[in-house]
Amino acid sequence: MTRALLIVDVQNDFTEGGALAVTGGAEVARKISEYLARHGDDYDLVVSSRDWHDAEGDNGGHFATDAAPDFVSTWPVHCVAGTAGAEYHPEYATGSVDVHVYKGQGKPSYSAFEGVTEDGTSLAETLAANEVTDIDVVGLATDYCVLASAKDAVAEKLNVRVLGDFVAGVAPETSAAALDELRASGAAVV
Repeated sequence: MTRALLIVDVQNDFTEGGALAVTGGAEVARKISEYLARHGDDYDLVVSSRDWHDAEGDNGGHFATDAAPDFVSTWPVHCVAGTAGAEYHPEYATGSVDVHVYKGQGKPSYSAFEGVTEDGTSLAETLAANEVTDIDVVGLATDYCVLASAKDAVAEKLNVRVLGDFVAGVAPETSAAALDELRASGAAVV
């Protein structure tokens, strides 16, 4: 058994004060760092994803540029590559991260499995190359990118656990529904 930790989108724009702030996002960043300090060595691979959108255009309709965002499929401009909003939150210590995955890059992307490393390797390829069988998922936001990433991990036939103390979502109702959906898909929420 090879075990990985996937840390989803712990970025400034998804924490308090950001373009798409999640209440409790900064606390999740801090708690993930504490968790890594205590348990980072329990993992054979630590992967961190982040939104990394293009500065030009609407990123495949992801950014609302001609009308107000609907907060379902269109969003305010966020996590533009190279900006402070796209950087990891300062409370998130990334020293234990082995692989960084960038998603978006001109198109809507929610799952870390839609992203690639700097050399263009997909997350699925990275996990397979490291013979990962089990993956724990943490990060932001429970009801969007954590949900999509964990569902894709299940689809990749991995044993998936979402660590409930290390996620925060956009809204309590949709976050609870996301965790229920993940349980129904075969992921464990612990």
